Amino acid sequence: MRAFLAGLIGLAAMTIATASSAADLTLERVFASPSLSGPAPRVLKLSPDGKYATLLKPRPDDKDRYDLWAVDVATGTSRMLVDSTKFGTGAALSETERMNRERQRIASIKGIASYSWAPDSQHLLVPIDGDLWLAGLDGSVKQLTKTAATETDAQLSPKGRFASFVRDRNFFVLDLNAGTETALTKDGSDTIGWGAAEFIAQEELHRFTGTWWSPADDRVAVERVDESGVQVVQRAAIGADGTRVYAQRYPAAGTPNAHVELWLMAPDGGARVKADLGPDLDIYLARVDWAADGKSLFVQRLSRDQKRLDILQVDPATGAAHVVLTDTSKTWVNLNDDFTALDDGSQIIGSERTGFAHLYRRAGNKLTALTHGDWVVDDVIGIDQKAHKVFFTGYADTVLEKHLYVVDYLAPGAPVRITAPGGWHEVAMDKGGTAALITRSTPTQPAQTWLADAAGNRRAWIEENALNAAHPYAPFLAAHVTPEFGTIAAADGTPLHYRLFKPTTPGPHPVYFTVYGGPGVQSINHAWPAPINEYLVQHGWAVFQVDNRGSTHRGKKFEDVLYHAMGKTEVDDQLAALAWVKQQAWAAPDKVVVNGWSYGGYMTLKLLAAAPAAFAAGIAGAPVTRWELYDTAYTERYLGTPQADPKAYSSNDALTSATDIERPLLLIHGMADDNVVFENSTALMAKLQKANKPFELMVYPGATHAAAGLDVHVWLTRLRFMGRTVASTGY
Repeated sequence: MRAFLAGLIGLAAMTIATASSAADLTLERVFASPSLSGPAPRVLKLSPDGKYATLLKPRPDDKDRYDLWAVDVATGTSRMLVDSTKFGTGAALSETERMNRERQRIASIKGIASYSWAPDSQHLLVPIDGDLWLAGLDGSVKQLTKTAATETDAQLSPKGRFASFVRDRNFFVLDLNAGTETALTKDGSDTIGWGAAEFIAQEELHRFTGTWWSPADDRVAVERVDESGVQVVQRAAIGADGTRVYAQRYPAAGTPNAHVELWLMAPDGGARVKADLGPDLDIYLARVDWAADGKSLFVQRLSRDQKRLDILQVDPATGAAHVVLTDTSKTWVNLNDDFTALDDGSQIIGSERTGFAHLYRRAGNKLTALTHGDWVVDDVIGIDQKAHKVFFTGYADTVLEKHLYVVDYLAPGAPVRITAPGGWHEVAMDKGGTAALITRSTPTQPAQTWLADAAGNRRAWIEENALNAAHPYAPFLAAHVTPEFGTIAAADGTPLHYRLFKPTTPGPHPVYFTVYGGPGVQSINHAWPAPINEYLVQHGWAVFQVDNRGSTHRGKKFEDVLYHAMGKTEVDDQLAALAWVKQQAWAAPDKVVVNGWSYGGYMTLKLLAAAPAAFAAGIAGAPVTRWELYDTAYTERYLGTPQADPKAYSSNDALTSATDIERPLLLIHGMADDNVVFENSTALMAKLQKANKPFELMVYPGATHAAAGLDVHVWLTRLRFMGRTVASTGY
């Protein structure tokens, strides 16, 4: 296999030596089970009483199938609570659930994708294959629903008396004591939906629920979505066994959004009132949170142009509302999940009002800064109200490392870092902020998870994932190449962080120049890299990536260069990085291939057009080519509407300049993509064909945006193309 792939990537045209043990690292092994990165648990939580840590754990023989496990924090012993193969029906996911997973970027996951704890710390609500189950710590598993329809958006109420879910776009409540379910709404239809987040909320606002229970279980806030005004597009999902045409409600830039309302009701559906979200109906319902005493509801309302975010305080008995805080921006307001209502009536709030994301405490009409400086807070993780401490992740030390910090919210001083330097940390805490589940990885150590106290001291391993002889990566460890990090100056002097994987053999080497470049994403960090990078570098490729201006976690000024100017500053920064790469002794300057997916696919096209002779070739996966084809919230955030600023759309798309592309181009797209719809690629094909511009094409029947499960074929396609183009010298 190694010799075959070597031919594919052009090793006959250049001598590329590899480490002796690299011969075993085949492309198939990179994506096979068990994962080369070791077990990667998901959805880590602590039970309300703090006695158990729970997690979704992949099966050794199927890295994409997850079961529910529990770890006794006192003893460190672990056991499986729910075997997804035993209790699952194996039923195919409904289109709704499949798209929900696509929105959450977990399309490849099988088995259990989510769960929630009951307040008694003895039971957990577990959705499996479209039905709901109640799992007990005693090993019992009780089926709560058994219908042909899929139950989605399942939740347990805070006191544990009720479970709620959405079925056929109506909102249901199940009384767990009585065992009876009640449909609280009955008008769900193709255009009306209750209790679930709409497409835009999931895809662009990162809100994945439309149901919010009050702390006392006596009221529930339920979103109602009316999509009747949203344009219908005929999306063809072209599959291997035929084509299905979906009449999809898709709010493309400049077209009507869904109309969203928020209703409050009792668990039996009574005492129903509508929250007053204001006279402007063309808004986004961004976030919803209950006050700690349940006497009011806080709603974050985002204007359609996303330049104004209001926090409303709503009376749950009458629906009356008033504005308590407003954030504005000349460009756009970034949303966050930091809002937390405290028992004393105050709230912890995140805001970028200084140009950097920081935390504030609102008490009455007074707003007190808890953090400040030229760095950003990422997420509030937990709050210990007895010790008045707020725990959060952020980048106070370096943007390359995410750490856990703590600050006193009554007497704020300099935040104290809890996690050790040198890595990237994801953290989950219990409700009281007394214990944490910390997941840490570094460029030389795949993710490890442990239980820690509030000071960060490790109490028990949840997943040690030690790189020992038994680890899946052990056979390839001797050839492991640790990435190098550094900075390159942008045109204005701004340092841009890069990551480089460099072969151990003498250069110059062909360069795999990978790019994303879009807003809201950070690619360069001190975390364990994807194993595909090791495969490439062991087969002679230098792998390079840089975070350009416009990416996230470096403040609004760094991001705002994209405003009404996408595909400009990002392109300049990437070309500056390319110029630097070509000057390095390890790089073959005439053998650089650029590759990107989604926004990265768009960037690939823009780079090839902006500098026709700079790259040897380019690979564009699922690219946005016409911003009018993309959705409202994302596109209008950065470009406004096509009606208000048509020039921003025509000058920033990838079609206008596509005919300037001179180098070989490979275009890849899933034929059932409902995010970056396939029409983006067909429009590009038509433009290039009309101009007699040759290109190569690979399409995937039935594949959505992520092309989940097709990794090996996608990479074989890339490697064959790279071998034919970058490894040769004639064009």
